Amino acid sequence: MIIVTGAAGFIGCNNTIALNKKGFTDILAVDNLTRADKFLNLSECQISDYMDKHDFIDLVKAGKMPRPEAVFHQGACSDTMASDGRYVMDNNYRYTLELYHWCQRERVPFIYASSAATYGAHTTFVEDPRNEGPLNCYGYSKYLFDQVLRRDIAAGRITAPVTGMRYFNVYGPHEQHKGKMASVAFHQYFQFRRDGFVKLFEGCLGYGNGEQMRDFVYVGDVVATIIGFFEKPATGIFNVGTGRAQPFNDISLTVVNTLLQAEGKISAPLSLEEAVGKGYIRYITFPEALKGKYQAYTQADQTKLRAAGCTTRFKSVQEGTALYMQDLLKRYPNP
Repeated sequence: MIIVTGAAGFIGCNNTIALNKKGFTDILAVDNLTRADKFLNLSECQISDYMDKHDFIDLVKAGKMPRPEAVFHQGACSDTMASDGRYVMDNNYRYTLELYHWCQRERVPFIYASSAATYGAHTTFVEDPRNEGPLNCYGYSKYLFDQVLRRDIAAGRITAPVTGMRYFNVYGPHEQHKGKMASVAFHQYFQFRRDGFVKLFEGCLGYGNGEQMRDFVYVGDVVATIIGFFEKPATGIFNVGTGRAQPFNDISLTVVNTLLQAEGKISAPLSLEEAVGKGYIRYITFPEALKGKYQAYTQADQTKLRAAGCTTRFKSVQEGTALYMQDLLKRYPNP
């Protein structure tokens, strides 16, 4: 048996599907279906059982959960604007801590979701506390557990592989339940199909309109990396990103060109200037609520990831977004 927490969520669902493709179907899917529509993701997975996240952790604490082959801990509250810090810390930090300690006692490999949000406003993205300083409670919840792991590694207390996956800006299929926290590409698909144009933030923090830069990583590449560490375990915290910072404009332009071509309205891709000039890309005021809490630049340093044996070829924004638009056209042909 393999356990995947957050299995009905974005990365958890893709993680489970990737395991299925490797022949693993004896999978215990753990999640919270208070929002019942998340079952749609589970319906595309082959699993042997489902368990509510509260029932699961209660069994873990009581020592009544059978020992699995591995645990993929993808479950978390990923809302960077969440105001209930108590909930975020209990759900993200305390839950992870309990599960980690159980895996160590049982000597079970533990792969868990960390986040690039741990870096905050820093511009050096190397896995080191000197480069870290989260800007929100979500980032802090991830940062705090990473420190626990680092202390245990330094003290020689690790009894089974523990792999922290520090995800950058992940996008791709199966994020439809995330609401406002879904990727820019997801929201812009529906904006364009509904309104005929997409929106981006105006310039901020020294960047021009739509020129804020992030390391956008396609979810298929993320799960390929996860499976790689499952097959060849390594203990530590690793950036999972493309190693390239690209502007939000690159996403929007790919969304616009892919959908215009799908509708037969253009024969050759538009340039950014043409797309803006024709009103396909429009810039809106930067929100007050995000000031002081926004990462305008991220770019994963892959040195440690590659040294651990990762061979994933990460797609560019143009490659990944075009694939994603084709997927959304199939899933939501009439949004």
